[in-house]
Amino acid sequence: MYLIVVYDIEVPRIDKVRALLRRYLFWVQNSVFEGEASESAYAAMTKELLAIIDQEIDSVIIYRLKSQDSAQRTVLGIEKAMSDFVV
Repeated sequence: MYLIVVYDIEVPRIDKVRALLRRYLFWVQNSVFEGEASESAYAAMTKELLAIIDQEIDSVIIYRLKSQDSAQRTVLGIEKAMSDFVV
């Protein structure tokens, strides 16, 4: 599945959330990550996020799509980070 994760996290937890998401997805813009993930990776990431965030204050939105092809992406202005990863 293809995931887009956006978040609004209080400052003390931002670095932990960003580090966690970088293990699973690609950073594309401030507070936005996206990329392919398996069901098990999605479950693990979600569990880890819940352990970090304060559900009374923080907000994380995860958009799940069948594939990257099912999302149309348009960038206006500069591309903050490359979403393509070449090894």
